[in-house]
Amino acid sequence: GHYISVDTSYEGEKAVLSSPELYSEEWSCVRLIYQIATTSEASTDPARLNLYLRQEGESFDHLLWSAKEPSDSWLIASLDLMNSTKKYKIVLEGELRQDKSASIAVFEIKITPGYCIECDFEENHLCGFVNRWNPNVNWFVGGGNIRNSQSILPRDHTLNSELGHYMYVDSVYVKHFQEVAQLISPKTTAPMSGCLSFYYQLKQESSIVFTVYLRDTSGFYEEIWKTDSALSADWALAEVDFNAPYPMEVIFEVAFNSAKGGYVALDDISFSPVYCSNQTGMRTPFNPAEAGCDFEEDLCNFYQEHKDGPGWSRVKVKRNVYRAGDHTTGFGYFLLANTKFTSQPGYVGRLYGPTLPGNLQFCLRFYYALYGFFKMSGTLAVYIFEENHVVQEKIWSVLDSPRGVWTQAEISFKKPMPCKVVFVSWCKSFWDCGLVALDDISLSLGSCQAADLLLPSPGECTFEKDECVFTQKKRGRGSWHRRRGPTPTSYTGPKGDHTTGVGYYMYIEATNMVYGQRAYLVSSLLRGTSGKQCLTFFYHMYGAGTGLLSVYLKKEGDDEEIPLWRRTGEQSISWLRGLIEYESDRNYQIIFEAIRGVSMRSDTAIDDILFQAGPCLEVEEIQFSSGYPDSLNEIEY
Repeated sequence: GHYISVDTSYEGEKAVLSSPELYSEEWSCVRLIYQIATTSEASTDPARLNLYLRQEGESFDHLLWSAKEPSDSWLIASLDLMNSTKKYKIVLEGELRQDKSASIAVFEIKITPGYCIECDFEENHLCGFVNRWNPNVNWFVGGGNIRNSQSILPRDHTLNSELGHYMYVDSVYVKHFQEVAQLISPKTTAPMSGCLSFYYQLKQESSIVFTVYLRDTSGFYEEIWKTDSALSADWALAEVDFNAPYPMEVIFEVAFNSAKGGYVALDDISFSPVYCSNQTGMRTPFNPAEAGCDFEEDLCNFYQEHKDGPGWSRVKVKRNVYRAGDHTTGFGYFLLANTKFTSQPGYVGRLYGPTLPGNLQFCLRFYYALYGFFKMSGTLAVYIFEENHVVQEKIWSVLDSPRGVWTQAEISFKKPMPCKVVFVSWCKSFWDCGLVALDDISLSLGSCQAADLLLPSPGECTFEKDECVFTQKKRGRGSWHRRRGPTPTSYTGPKGDHTTGVGYYMYIEATNMVYGQRAYLVSSLLRGTSGKQCLTFFYHMYGAGTGLLSVYLKKEGDDEEIPLWRRTGEQSISWLRGLIEYESDRNYQIIFEAIRGVSMRSDTAIDDILFQAGPCLEVEEIQFSSGYPDSLNEIEY
């Protein structure tokens, strides 16, 4: 047969292969048979194969999958495509990077309706199901013209004929007590819940244990089904409720006790997005957004108990150059614990979150900032409170962090029983009692490590790894620099980045520039679309001599740049959120321009740029503004 491979004569360029325009209102599965081969030893910058989803009306492609592991055989990747009303294209991108000896080839790409975990085993790729090889017992393909197995079934289930195929495992080679054969499904790549069903036959002389497990990315097994009947001479249907809010594999496992055990056969695995029986209590899947809060409107589903007294209050700081504002926008609300003045002995403030269901893996993220403590450790802690209110377990506490900087914390946890998250602020004594600030609590399903491995959302740049789609118009003295921590000059620039508090941002270093000198950060050419787009970013303009920060739109083929947004002069000691709504039906670039102000105290910084399709959901008060008079520098509780 034929395959397609990346031409190696174009060094440093990406090879792009794009599908015709596709449309599927139903869930479908993309299967890709590919190989990355290389003769070089472990390369620091290996060749990659990326698969993108290009949706109508979006300026950025969604990275669905990426591979860089070399192999000496063809591999199969299965990716779920959720149903959508938008037209789309599938785009394959090959990057040879620094590896001169690499080759990237694709043998087959197939988009079929249905879910990737479904299979009738009639095709030779077996839908990406794999047998975990064991010296003695393994899953084999049965049926068709294969005549050499001990356990020939007269017919399969799919075609109900001897030509059809199924999977089977036979005890004839068992050498040891309790040997196990595993058949592993492709990993789910989109959240799904519903009913998993399959047909099986079981013939046993001594006990066989046939079990179905879910396994998450951290390797945790959860049993979801087990055979109860002794044998089934004909194909029997099994149905089981299935819930995979984060990537999981389904594992069909057979354990034998002796070589006379018998056999198990499996066929026609299918999935339906409706639960099998209407009696189970899994009706409404848990929505993790209900357990988060940015405190802009209220406390969401968080609360304090009256007997504890008001440990935490929701406050807002008027935009000023002395006190930091909130993390969400820089001029919104956050929570502040000032336990010095509560009725509670021991100066404790407790904030309870909503009840979370048991037996799910969670990732909790939040931002905190500490002011005025001599000793920081233990001043803020997070507990898990099990529903019966007997057990509470500390899962995190602050050790040390930059003072007065919004710092991100992330914690993974999984509890068998329903539980609550409790934020506890604590002062050891009245005299060493500072302030604890808390903002932007969010909860997601899956562990934080798995979430970090997830592909970045398209159109987002946090500058943690690189400059993403942005480049300098010219390098040199008037340029943007990527940096972490505070800037070198005091009384100007941020103390930390906006993403985590300890990550990277882009800024101009005013000491290397002269008054009025400009620095440009220019995006690559972005795809024009019909309809509005929303650009969000965070900017930091602190310092008595701060100059200008402007954002421009430049359409392909035009010489002039359209001004979208501008700020002049010192704005705040906080990171502030900028919002811009714009549209461009032609391909375009976005340009961030910073102009150095009158003194070296004009380090201007930007971070966390996000492009989104569709109009902005909120409106920024002023698009063009200058600095603030001193009278605004009061603190408002």
